[in-house]
Amino acid sequence: MKNVSSSLILILSILFVLANLSNGSVTCGTVDMKAAPCVTYATGKAPKPSPQCCTGLQQLAGSAKSLDDKKAICRCLKTGVKSFQGVQDKFLSQIPQVCNIKVGFPVSLNTDCEGIH
Repeated sequence: MKNVSSSLILILSILFVLANLSNGSVTCGTVDMKAAPCVTYATGKAPKPSPQCCTGLQQLAGSAKSLDDKKAICRCLKTGVKSFQGVQDKFLSQIPQVCNIKVGFPVSLNTDCEGIH
């Protein structure tokens, strides 16, 4: 009986961890995919963000269920933006307003993701 109880607790613990992983924050691969259409605007090569850019970022904003999710998405975006030459802060910072996305913190190349509230 003790082995059955221990096994049940172990199985429930594993299921709990798996459930939290599947419902956890968005992966950087997903963030990169959703934000990639914004690069042409962020580098000044397009006069406005594309509909795909705005839609992708709106989806990301909607997937942020907690403060930790917001911070994780922010860290992914900061890492991803470094791989593109020519991203300009003056364009990057305008994307939330132009796409009508409420992020609750200033968007910048210098944004401190850990300081997000």
